[in-house]
Amino acid sequence: MCNVKKILIISSDENLLEVLYFCLEGWGYEVLIDKNTSPDISSIKKKSPDLIIIDIHSARPSDLQICKLLKEDFLTASIPVITLINKRQLRTHLLNLRQGVDDYLIKPPDPLDLRVRVEMALRRTQYSFYTNSLTGLPGSRMIEEVLKERLNKRINFSFGYIDIDNFKSFNDCYGYLQGDNVILQVAYILYTTIKEFGGEDDFIGHIGGDDFVFITTPYREIEICKAFIREFDRLIPLHYLPQDRSRGYIISKDRTGKERKIPLMSVSIAVVNTQDREFKSILEINEALKSIKSYLKNLPGSKFMIERRKEDWGRQKRGNFLSSKTSLYRELLSSDTKKPLGQILLEKGYINKEELDNILVLHWKKGLRLGEILKEKGILDEKTLDLLLQEQR
Repeated sequence: MCNVKKILIISSDENLLEVLYFCLEGWGYEVLIDKNTSPDISSIKKKSPDLIIIDIHSARPSDLQICKLLKEDFLTASIPVITLINKRQLRTHLLNLRQGVDDYLIKPPDPLDLRVRVEMALRRTQYSFYTNSLTGLPGSRMIEEVLKERLNKRINFSFGYIDIDNFKSFNDCYGYLQGDNVILQVAYILYTTIKEFGGEDDFIGHIGGDDFVFITTPYREIEICKAFIREFDRLIPLHYLPQDRSRGYIISKDRTGKERKIPLMSVSIAVVNTQDREFKSILEINEALKSIKSYLKNLPGSKFMIERRKEDWGRQKRGNFLSSKTSLYRELLSSDTKKPLGQILLEKGYINKEELDNILVLHWKKGLRLGEILKEKGILDEKTLDLLLQEQR
C-alpha cells in the first residue's frame, strides 16, 4: 500500500485554502488545514505532517515565529517548510525567513511551481532520512533497496563490506570528535577509490559507525580493495599522535579494566560476487559476509577476502578465497608512499592541528581540493603551494 504524504497548510485566507486544497488533493496528498496562526506548534506535532505550507500574509512577526519554533523543536525540525509570501514583503523579511524556512513561493503560487517545490522538498527529506547524518552517504535502508533491485533484476554485482579494525579503541582513547574525523576520511577514501576504479553504476553506503559498503561490477573489486587499503594504510595512521604511530599501538583498557596494547587501526574487507555464486536474498549475502568477516577478524593488518566458489558456503575452505598478502602489500606501500600535504603543513608550522582538522573536514565533506581551501583561507599563496606540492612528490 502506498504511503500517502500529509501536507499541512497554515493560512486564514479562505480563497487560498480552497485553491491549495484542490491542487494538493488532486495530486494525491492528504491535506490538513490549520487556520490558527498563533505561535504554538503543539497542534502541529499532533498532526505530524510530512510537509508544511505557511501563508506568511503580510509577514507578521507571529507567523515568522512559527517557522523558527518548528526548526528549533527536535520533533519538527526535519519537516520541510515552504512559505507563501507577498512579493512586496519579500525583500524586507528575506533574512528572517532564512532562519526557519526551506523554500518560499510568491503568493499566489503558480500550481506548476508549487507541485515541483513540494515534490522536491519531500524527496530531499526522504533522502536525508535514509542517509547517514555524519557522512551523508546512503544508510541501511537505501543499501537494502539497491541490493533488492539488483537481485530482482538479476544484475551481477560484487558487494564489499568494509570494517575498521580497532576503531572503538581509537575512539575511546582520542575522543568521538577525532573518531568522526576518521569516519569522514574513510568515507572520502572510499568515494575517491570507487570513482577512480569503479564503474558508473557503482554504489557506496554507510551502514553506521565504522561499517561501510560498496557495490561494483564483478572483478573490479580486486583493484578497488587494493587501492582502498593502500590509501587507508597511508593516511589513517596520521590521526594518531607521533609517539603512538612510532610504536605502532595505543594503551587501552578492555571490558575488564585491564590495560592492553591495541594495534593501530587497520581495515578488513569482505566481498561476495553474484557472478560466481547465486544469491536469492539479502539474508544469504549477509550470511556469506558474516563468515568471511569472522575469519578476517583473526588476521592482523589490513586485508580483503573474496568468495569465489559457487557451491554451498558451508563446504568451502580458506583456499577458496582471494586475499591480499599483508606482508607483501606493506612492502609495496612503503616504496610508494608520499607524505600528505596536510602533514607537511603541520610539520613546517604553517598550520596547527585544530586548523588542519577543520580544513580537512571541508576537504572530506565537500570534495574540495586541499590546496584550493588553503589559498581561499589565505594560509598559502600560489607560489608557496607549488613549492610544497613539489616537495610532496
